[in-house]
Amino acid sequence: MKKIVIIYTALFCSLFISITATAQTNFLDKVSIEFEKKVSYWGLIKDLNPEWFERSKDRSPKEVISYYNFTGDASRSIYKQTKEPVIPRGMWYESFAENSVVYNDYKAATVTASKPVFEQTFLLQDSIQKVTWKYTNDTRNIAGFECRKVVGFLNDTTGFYAFYTDEIMISGGPESITGLPGMILGLAVPGLHTTWFATKVELGTNKDITPPSKGKKTNRKAYTDTISKLIKDWGKEGARLLAAYLI
Repeated sequence: MKKIVIIYTALFCSLFISITATAQTNFLDKVSIEFEKKVSYWGLIKDLNPEWFERSKDRSPKEVISYYNFTGDASRSIYKQTKEPVIPRGMWYESFAENSVVYNDYKAATVTASKPVFEQTFLLQDSIQKVTWKYTNDTRNIAGFECRKVVGFLNDTTGFYAFYTDEIMISGGPESITGLPGMILGLAVPGLHTTWFATKVELGTNKDITPPSKGKKTNRKAYTDTISKLIKDWGKEGARLLAAYLI
């Protein structure tokens, strides 16, 4: 009889602990997230031109870091740069796709993005772009959240890795990458030698979430065609720039 009581007591305690742990899980629906964007500049220029890399690496920063903020909820979000990269004095760095402002309307499945490209700024208005996802069983802790790793493909050409958490109930992410059942807190695009990782997640509000209005109005196809024409003779460098401006 004592054994039965002990067994039932152990089962009850185990069940109570499980329920308590579940109840303590925080599910956020309004957040403000700081993202650190890191460009491995040495890796980038070495990939594009190994000979030029050897001649210029001592005059170029090894990596370049900038910061962005994502603020939003399950219905809409805004993503924009908060701190430009600091380049050491005397060093040369060619920035690309640095100052985009991206507004997503998740209910309407639309995006409005202000995207500076060379000397011109475009205001892209279109549906949220589709990403082909392949889920994995790998996980990683990012900014205190357990995140699942997935592999993504954009336009069947640009491949990347993303890490999302379903503890944040927003189908958003850095730049224009969305579409997972939770918030993307980590993104890595090997072809661009660039990563975006959340460094801080706070409970946010839905204030000041308004779409950008600066730039020449366009849709995704016209925007892509325009950039493609500008860089048609740039070879590998052109392909990199097109991928960067479409992310």
